[in-house]
Amino acid sequence: MTDYIQVLTTVKSAQEGAALARSIVEARLAAGAQIVGPIRSVYWWQGRIEDTQEWQILLKTIAGNFSAVAAHIEANHSYVTPEIIATPIVAGSHEYLNWISDETRPFDVLR
Repeated sequence: MTDYIQVLTTVKSAQEGAALARSIVEARLAAGAQIVGPIRSVYWWQGRIEDTQEWQILLKTIAGNFSAVAAHIEANHSYVTPEIIATPIVAGSHEYLNWISDETRPFDVLR
């Protein structure tokens, strides 16, 4: 059985979020993406507290694609250190998980 994950990242604008999500889905690294926002983020960066507006991208994919998704985000992101977090999808409807498998190419097939 394929392991499924949700990869989360944040971006500084809705436009950047749409472009990044689309490029990942077009590459078949993820079956789908949701862009949520705006959200308010408060965090330490370079010795001071930042308080900014961001958009969150949630990507549905197979666990084996995490490295490729992370590399794609890093190569196409405007932040120096983008947030890239994967959480396992521990359960889901059979149909939904099959959809992720059907629409996502394993990274090793893409090489």
